[in-house]
Amino acid sequence: MLKLENIINDMEEKKEELTEENKMKKAGLHYGHKKTYNHPQAGYFTVKSYTELSFINLEETIKALDLALDFIVEIVKKKGMILFVGTAAGSKEGIKKIGEKYNFPYVTNRWLGGTLTNLKTLNNRIKYLEELEERKKSGEWQKYTKYEKKELEEEMFKLEKKFIGLKNMSQLPDALFVIDPKTHNTAIREAQRIKIPIIAVLDTDDDPTPITYPIPANDSAKSSIDYILDKVDEAIKKAKEIKN
Repeated sequence: MLKLENIINDMEEKKEELTEENKMKKAGLHYGHKKTYNHPQAGYFTVKSYTELSFINLEETIKALDLALDFIVEIVKKKGMILFVGTAAGSKEGIKKIGEKYNFPYVTNRWLGGTLTNLKTLNNRIKYLEELEERKKSGEWQKYTKYEKKELEEEMFKLEKKFIGLKNMSQLPDALFVIDPKTHNTAIREAQRIKIPIIAVLDTDDDPTPITYPIPANDSAKSSIDYILDKVDEAIKKAKEIKN
């Protein structure tokens, strides 16, 4: 009887996995790059294909995503911080949304060299931006000429654009979450240098070896990225509801 029950449970689990795999396919997670662009280290999650295009093994994606989400849950339960990075068109909106929703730092414009390895300088620039904003709000700018105010406005605009998602990063994050590590290799190198764990959504043209938690998936299609970020959102929400 117990054996039959185990078989039924296994069948139900496989059915659930298949359903999730179908959702992933619908979101386009399985589409890789042209074979000529494939990274040698990405072979373990690349499906053999007779077309010019590579495909991602979604069984590997499901396993990798589960591991990454478990890690995210542990960080959030301990009130840790995750820095989210995605500067391409397909990832900007989702990265900003999850960063603002949970008050986590994020980067949707160009990665600034030294964001992790020279945090003191970064925080000094953010502090200066906040001082400019406070001086404007208090009416102190009224004593300046029209030309001087214009210069201050331009300077504040440039700083705001640079540091828009980093104002609350007063200390180093507990993890770096990146969409497309190839595009953000500077961020990856900085995190490696100071031993910050890296979670990354990566495609068949990426090297997974520097990544602590590599999640194989299409890293350029908005539907694919949104699928992953929705799962991350659920994990963070779940962790915040857990009372230690």
